[in-house]
Amino acid sequence: MSKKSEDELREEIIKLTLEYGKLREVPEAFIPGTTYIPASAKLLDASDFSALVQSSLDGWLTTGRFGKEFEATFGKLLGKRFTKLTNSGSSANLLAMSALTSPLLSEKSLKPGDEVITLAAGFPTTVNPIIQNGCIPVFIDVTLPNFSPDLNALKKAITSKTKAVFMAHTLGIPLPIQEIQKICRSHGLFLIEDCCDALGGTVDGKPLGSFGDIATVSFYPAHHITMGEGGATCAEDPLLAKAIESFRDWGRDCWCPPGKDNTCGKRFDWQLGSLPEGYDHKYIYSHIGYNLKVTDMQAAIGLSQLKKLDQFIAKRRENFAGLKKGLSTLSPYFDTPLIQSNENPSWFGFPIFVKESAPFSRNELTRFLEEHKIGTRLLFGGNLTKQPAYQNVPSRTVGGLSTTDEIMKRTFWIGLHPKIGPKELDYILQKFADFCSSGIIY
Repeated sequence: MSKKSEDELREEIIKLTLEYGKLREVPEAFIPGTTYIPASAKLLDASDFSALVQSSLDGWLTTGRFGKEFEATFGKLLGKRFTKLTNSGSSANLLAMSALTSPLLSEKSLKPGDEVITLAAGFPTTVNPIIQNGCIPVFIDVTLPNFSPDLNALKKAITSKTKAVFMAHTLGIPLPIQEIQKICRSHGLFLIEDCCDALGGTVDGKPLGSFGDIATVSFYPAHHITMGEGGATCAEDPLLAKAIESFRDWGRDCWCPPGKDNTCGKRFDWQLGSLPEGYDHKYIYSHIGYNLKVTDMQAAIGLSQLKKLDQFIAKRRENFAGLKKGLSTLSPYFDTPLIQSNENPSWFGFPIFVKESAPFSRNELTRFLEEHKIGTRLLFGGNLTKQPAYQNVPSRTVGGLSTTDEIMKRTFWIGLHPKIGPKELDYILQKFADFCSSGIIY
């Protein structure tokens, strides 16, 4: 029997992987009241498993050909020239904020003690990089029902110390991003747009992520596409892109990709810092950096997922519309988002604010839903300033956080990811109706 070649074995492995992936694509039958409906879920198919195995068989492991292709493709979605992959959306936020401190920006670079305006109603890793870079978070309140920043408070928060605004499109609901962009430009402020919940959303047909100086995205399994762990920054300014890459790659000055040498053509001709002339450029460091690279296996899955992004977004929008319509009859109890005519969100979750006049609390409702196998989540950290980690962190608050406090007490969200079909949607709406008509207190 002839020995199979490497290519033949590889082809056979991929064929078997596709067969395996097809088996995994068959969904389990939904049994109302028995099958749990999670608030978030990934959706993998045969092509994703095939991409993962192909990258594994390359044996490269760190960022390679799949990562390069992803970076070359992805930025077009957000209207940015430069995409830099990293190991999580949280790392993307850290890299974005760190880039603003780079000496490459000369007098515009942020220094310890500079202020960055943000929201307390959100996820910790939008705020943490501000603190980790020695800057001061300035918290402003939001407005309901869209969890949008109070623009009057934003304007009042700006002082001579203010250098940037760093905010997220929460659960996919677009920020009033055009107004925020105008405010930032008029005051010479950097704008970081956290799009981890909002990949694919638009305002006036322009993609979210295209308004800020830097956009960040997450590819965690809960998000629109997944790499498992993974994230990216997108920027238009080549200096910002260079700073991001350096901070991501140990802080090095060299821009050679992994496994490559002498891209600049003068590897031993540099003289930087107090180093001797000719010191190997691969080991010259211009930033206090990290190692936050992504593996090529993650990038391979991301590329495969990217091909399905449009259908994932369409399904999320379809599920949002179904929940919005179905819950409209319960408007005496709940507030849900109001979307402007020029906005086309790419939804992450469906937020619900339980009105103060409702005869039940948020906790009573979420307990009921969970007991009936419907997953719920709170709006992340609620009021972050009340979290243990932030009790002794230098910060400033402008205008109070009364609405943020109400959100902390009254808001939760449920899933609308692509695994939720018509049967799951009908069941969810029926359970809401059952609870609101029963008068039962849980």
